[in-house]
Amino acid sequence: MIGIASLWLPIVLAAVIVFVASSVIHMAPLWHRSDYSVMPREADFMAAVRPFGLPPGDYFVPWSARMKDMKSPEFQEKMRQGPVALVSVLPNGPLSMGKPLLLWFIYLLVVCSLTALIAGRTLPPGTVYPRVFKVVLAVSFMGYSLALLQNSIWLRRSWVVTLKGCFDGLIYAALTAGTFGWLWPHAS
Repeated sequence: MIGIASLWLPIVLAAVIVFVASSVIHMAPLWHRSDYSVMPREADFMAAVRPFGLPPGDYFVPWSARMKDMKSPEFQEKMRQGPVALVSVLPNGPLSMGKPLLLWFIYLLVVCSLTALIAGRTLPPGTVYPRVFKVVLAVSFMGYSLALLQNSIWLRRSWVVTLKGCFDGLIYAALTAGTFGWLWPHAS
């Protein structure tokens, strides 16, 4: 068994490597270029919605707080007429990347730490690189990717977008696994 404190270097280094890789993946016009598309008549939509002054948050339209009300003819008619939408409203103004990037890096540290916890409990010092790689790849892939599937299952997000995110997670997991395999403690 290897304590998590002994794995601090692969935890931090893997998080940094994945942070850089994710920045390149999302800044370069690679496979995420088509994740979103322009809304038809965007200017008209924005002009129509702007007077509502929606505060930042997530909204489901049409909305009913009770299952009983969702079965009413009035609600069913709203659903038929549409639009039926999940809407995330962000704060007005330029997008600030500072806080999301900090939160993303903290998330990477959490995934790498949990990966280290599991790998350290299952792999002894001196484990060969391929074995460390396989275990860390599987564990970190779960941390980077599997929760994305819920967005397509429940929120009807495009499966293509979700699978591209899972592919990103596989890249991140491979980078994490390579880092852990490289820096895995040697047998005493």
